[in-house]
Amino acid sequence: MNGNPHFTTLSIVMPVYNEVDTWRRLLGRVEAVELPLTKQIIIVDDCSTDGTTEQLRQLQRERADITVAFHPVNRGKGAALRTGFAMVRGELVIVQDADLEYDPDDYTRLVQPIIAGKADVVYGSRFIGEAHSVLRFWHSMGNKFLTLLSNMLTDLDLTDMETCYKLFKTDIIRQIEIEQNRFGFEPEITAKLAKLGVRFYEMPISYAGRTYEQGKKIGFKDGAQAIWCILKYGLRPRRWVQKEAERLKAGFPTSTAN
Repeated sequence: MNGNPHFTTLSIVMPVYNEVDTWRRLLGRVEAVELPLTKQIIIVDDCSTDGTTEQLRQLQRERADITVAFHPVNRGKGAALRTGFAMVRGELVIVQDADLEYDPDDYTRLVQPIIAGKADVVYGSRFIGEAHSVLRFWHSMGNKFLTLLSNMLTDLDLTDMETCYKLFKTDIIRQIEIEQNRFGFEPEITAKLAKLGVRFYEMPISYAGRTYEQGKKIGFKDGAQAIWCILKYGLRPRRWVQKEAERLKAGFPTSTAN
């Protein structure tokens, strides 16, 4: 894990659900980012019902250079990422929400610790060293509480476990079996990566949070599920996660669990 290979491609996995008003603008921003890497763009539509699916089917017909996948039923962000990760061709992969809260211009800084050989995983933090829109108090407190609880069980010192911007070496993310279909992906992946002993790095990012009136989807039930996932995966023995990684390396298929 500590080598410094030559990276050529960043795969961008974009889960989309009912983002008819934003996904095109987000795609334009992703394509406009200048990087020392080729970009592979993967969009996974999670059975949208607002016209997004029809727009993405048109994009699929027009743009052979963009990979588009469709879920026949709504399954959640974690399931969409599981689908997208299976199609990754790059040596690096990043998660990108389609709601314009996160700015693709931050890719430039996020890739640097890995390219420099300092990290295996980079999280973009909304809470360190960067100007951003003012967050709702309880939403911010919820994020910080979940991060604190996660840190207590993983022995990490993250400031933003719940961030969308998670950038991985592809060979590392392929050692993780993603079990959670919804937002439980965030604590699950963090706990499993910590137990694999990978090198984490945090970089400041910009953030323009949406309100629930503007379409924000995560809610109280997702917070409760996150706590359950933090405990479940944080208390799971390290050897269990390492055996999972060895099994996936050996070519076993990834999970489709709920």
